[in-house]
Amino acid sequence: MSTTPTALLVHGAFADASSWAGVVEELQSHDIPVVAVPNPLRGLASDAAYIASAAAQIDGPVVLVGHSYGGALITVAGATENVVGLVYVAAYIPEEGESLGELQGRFPLSPLVANLVERTYPVEGGEPAVEVTIAPDAFPGIFAADVPAEATRILAVSQRPLATAAFTETPPVAAWKTRPSWAVVAAADEAINPEVQRFAAKRAGSTVTELEGASHAVAVSRPKDVAAVIRDAVRLTS
Repeated sequence: MSTTPTALLVHGAFADASSWAGVVEELQSHDIPVVAVPNPLRGLASDAAYIASAAAQIDGPVVLVGHSYGGALITVAGATENVVGLVYVAAYIPEEGESLGELQGRFPLSPLVANLVERTYPVEGGEPAVEVTIAPDAFPGIFAADVPAEATRILAVSQRPLATAAFTETPPVAAWKTRPSWAVVAAADEAINPEVQRFAAKRAGSTVTELEGASHAVAVSRPKDVAAVIRDAVRLTS
């Protein structure tokens, strides 16, 4: 069993695990074990259970890293026994019993909210559920303003939708109360208001790194900076 924690990377809404590619490359170059897990994006309870299961099946300690909505998931899944630290990347950091809608409602809404496109998807044995993506023409400026245009054109039409249930479900536990945490604040984020990120990171007692000019897609645009924070978390929890 390794004593070096594995960095388990959890992507957020409108993205997939490939969004961590630059971060994975950087961590591997420093011999840090890393897994970028697929996030189902179907709701807080079920997604957190999936992430917790993935963490529990890793031999040795785990540092959970969550981007965006993934931050809410690691807040719950972080209670898994072998999780030793949490890293939030331009992420929601909810309190126990606090929905994402309630957390972001404390501050002015970001441009994301007015640019969501709703669609439905079938649910076995029930009424169709609702999921959202970002309007493709608004995607570059909202999600990835500091990513080259040729890349954002592809990202905009390959989004993975998020079930709207994720905004109203509430976490039964806040693992940051019992685990050390770090937070990367994307100072130019147009998807999650940076004030939401700062407030929640301070409340959680996280060690904060603020990246000026960074968009919501900070793991894509600034992978070395994000990886450096993860490396600190791995080092300090080894």
